[in-house]
Amino acid sequence: MSRRSALFLGGAGGVAMAGGGAWLGNVVAQPAAAPAAEGAIGGLSTPPPYAPSGRRPRNRRATWSQQFQASHGWNAGGAGTQSAEANDKTQFVRGTQAVRVTTNGTGKQSYVRKSGMDAMDLSGKMIRLVFRVDDVADLAKMVFYLGSGGLKNYFSWTFHSHSRTAANYVQSGEWVTVHLQWADVRSAAGTYAISADGKPSTTTDFTDMSFAVYDNAAGPVTYRLQAVELIPDTSEAFPKGVVSITFDDSHKSIHDLARPIMDSFGFPGTSYNIADAIGTGNFMTVDQMRSMQNFSGWEMGGHAYANATHTASYPKLTAEQADEDFRKLREWLVSNGFTSEHFAYPHGAFQKTSDGVPVDLIASRHFTTARSIISETIESFAPANPYRLKSLTGITDGTGIGGAPLARLTDEGGQLDRCRESGDWLILCLHKIVEGAPKTSTEIGTAGLTTLMRELADRDIPVVTVEEAMAYYQ
Repeated sequence: MSRRSALFLGGAGGVAMAGGGAWLGNVVAQPAAAPAAEGAIGGLSTPPPYAPSGRRPRNRRATWSQQFQASHGWNAGGAGTQSAEANDKTQFVRGTQAVRVTTNGTGKQSYVRKSGMDAMDLSGKMIRLVFRVDDVADLAKMVFYLGSGGLKNYFSWTFHSHSRTAANYVQSGEWVTVHLQWADVRSAAGTYAISADGKPSTTTDFTDMSFAVYDNAAGPVTYRLQAVELIPDTSEAFPKGVVSITFDDSHKSIHDLARPIMDSFGFPGTSYNIADAIGTGNFMTVDQMRSMQNFSGWEMGGHAYANATHTASYPKLTAEQADEDFRKLREWLVSNGFTSEHFAYPHGAFQKTSDGVPVDLIASRHFTTARSIISETIESFAPANPYRLKSLTGITDGTGIGGAPLARLTDEGGQLDRCRESGDWLILCLHKIVEGAPKTSTEIGTAGLTTLMRELADRDIPVVTVEEAMAYYQ
């Protein structure tokens, strides 16, 4: 029996469903059974022919929770704070209120914090944040501090740095959930430290927490904090973390070069495919895709139906045009025997369509998850938002071509060490594989890919498809 087979036979029985059953492996596409209800996403009233099964992980129950209801005892402050309301009843998603704070447009720290709490043990835990930013136009970054001694000692997570051009995990006027894991902690102060291999010096006896927001010094930002919670982290289900190796764009080199290397290690991959490209030029054929799925355990997901859509990306389309491309893509996959319910955004773009409908909401009509290329923190298990899965992209063993150097994963204290020692769901995004030296950040050499597979095997980190990761939930 292979390591991968043993992994799944020895674990929990999959995702719990309303009827008490469970599932694992390839999913049978679920035909849509009823017309869309009033208030359908973006006015898209026609149900998709193959709706996603909705078999996603349940919400993980908190072991400790602060929901910012009456008498919560947290304080707003900082040199960057203009005003605050500790018991704001105008916007909330739990209970009857949340905390509201407005920064003063100086670029200095604004925060909601509490010190001197009962000591907490965060071993095997991750932090769940639920918050909202009314308008992100002048947002710079968001940081969470966890410590003791009035925050003289602390670890910090910069969990969002706002981009003016790329897709952002945090967008205007929506409630967002973020997970912070020990694998992501990058900064320490006081008596706390992070070792060379990425381990925090302690994961216990924390008494202080601070949720901090920085504007860009061009204008104020109003943010609202709804919850700070502790939940079981990825290591509960995967003690050594877990990795999914994904490939975008259906390049023929995925079949010809990546598959043989990964076969030799017994590792499967997830290919996100452009239907319109299949069987043309330097792209895979349907028979190659079926062979990879049926004999090597690969997952064949979706990336776009039309090549033109992939080139433009969904935010350049209207909601109706985007929905039509999603519909045709899912139909094409199912009709060719590929029942994956998982998708990756072309160029990682899930912003609003040209007529103002969020692309990730349209994706949810057709797929169970959608992967981005955001990597400010690594993905958790279960994910905070299945339609904005985080991934590390641009991985290359080339030099002077940009991207994410392979050493970022394989060196001491790199992403693989952090994955194994602290636990996370590390989703890797690759594109082309070349036999010689890579020339662009979207290429990795066969030598580099072999090194990556060997480093994973040496660390005994499970490698699963996205579909398997989403199914394997305890």
